[in-house]
Amino acid sequence: MKPTLIRGQAGVTLIELMISMVIALVIMVAVAGAYVGASTAGKASEAQGRMNEDAQMALGILAQQLRIAGTNPAQPNRAPTSLHNQLALTSYGIKACDITFTNVSATVTAAALTCAHTASSTGPASISIGYEADIYNTVPTSGGIPTDCMGSALGATTAVATTDAGATVTATFYEAENRFYIGTSTAITSPSLYCKGNASSAQPLVENIEDLEFSFGTSTPVNTTTVAGYQDAYDVENEAATLGAATSKERWTSFVKTVRICVVVRSAEPVSPDTSSGQYYDCGGALITPTDLRLRRAYTTTVVLRNQ
Repeated sequence: MKPTLIRGQAGVTLIELMISMVIALVIMVAVAGAYVGASTAGKASEAQGRMNEDAQMALGILAQQLRIAGTNPAQPNRAPTSLHNQLALTSYGIKACDITFTNVSATVTAAALTCAHTASSTGPASISIGYEADIYNTVPTSGGIPTDCMGSALGATTAVATTDAGATVTATFYEAENRFYIGTSTAITSPSLYCKGNASSAQPLVENIEDLEFSFGTSTPVNTTTVAGYQDAYDVENEAATLGAATSKERWTSFVKTVRICVVVRSAEPVSPDTSSGQYYDCGGALITPTDLRLRRAYTTTVVLRNQ
């Protein structure tokens, strides 16, 4: 006796099964593609956000230091001949190099820093920033001692000064001389913004800072208050005739009025889907196409020097 088939319980044909499988496969591919696209976009967005934070931190540190570069306030009740404390380490408020100073970690004073840049040097640059430190323009220790860029306590300096009344007094003060440049180490292989303070060894401050460039707004001998144009460190060091100052110290301390900072920040990991998506304009305005699929972007700011 043959079994009776109830209407609605008949099986599907092979063709119907294959069509269903193809439809399911198309849906799975579409879902997977949407997930991968969203994941890639999410990673790129996260990387861009991190880059913005790193750039803000790096530019913030450099701008804060430049705003107090050259600080050496007049002291009350002092005779004009010794009105200011005589800064030995930081005789330069700022001094820069279009590449890394040759002896950036070795020499003691800013005046002894040496630079092997040329007119065609492209960086990354380095800079020394010096000023008289106190508990207000640095983060002091728990004992109230001013610190360098790495938070290390500065050593006290003493000098003999003369009061208006002609008496001789011993002045005690603190000098900060901080050097900023791009470097790496065996522990941190990504390029980073480093600082070498005069009371500490060099340490990284912000990772993934790939390039650092400076240009300096200089005045002319005729007009010492208005910026006539921007020059790189090589020009400031070597164009004595243009700036009308005989010595390097005079050019850096008397004719540099503003500093334009540019940093190139990269993503910590490769997140670009292709090389064209990773294109960026560098500090000089050139279009660069990296091949490592990392995102990059140049960030700039300009600082007016208050104490020059």
